[in-house]
Amino acid sequence: MDLVKFVQDEFVPRKDFPDFAAGDTITIYYKIIEGAKERVQFFRGIVLQRRGEAATETFTIRKMSGNIGVERIFPLNLPTIEKIEINKKGKVRRARIFYQRDRTGKAARIKERRM
Repeated sequence: MDLVKFVQDEFVPRKDFPDFAAGDTITIYYKIIEGAKERVQFFRGIVLQRRGEAATETFTIRKMSGNIGVERIFPLNLPTIEKIEINKKGKVRRARIFYQRDRTGKAARIKERRM
């Protein structure tokens, strides 16, 4: 067995998050430490992709802040992530929906998949 994979399986703590995919609208609550203060901030947006596996898995989220698109990459095993909520399940055909970057307004809508 690969030594790196063994160490990751044994020592990297696993968090139990809901299953989400590209096209889903999710909210991530993560902890921010500023000096001695600690607070929880959220980031709500559309999942553009999930990549990697096991301990090294990451996902990219995009939200519109005014007229500016903001993307953020989160590692799935980030210790500061408090929880992940799924707001909407999106119906898309691809695993990586980078075409959303070029779309604005009504063209950027994603059909909702009923849960």
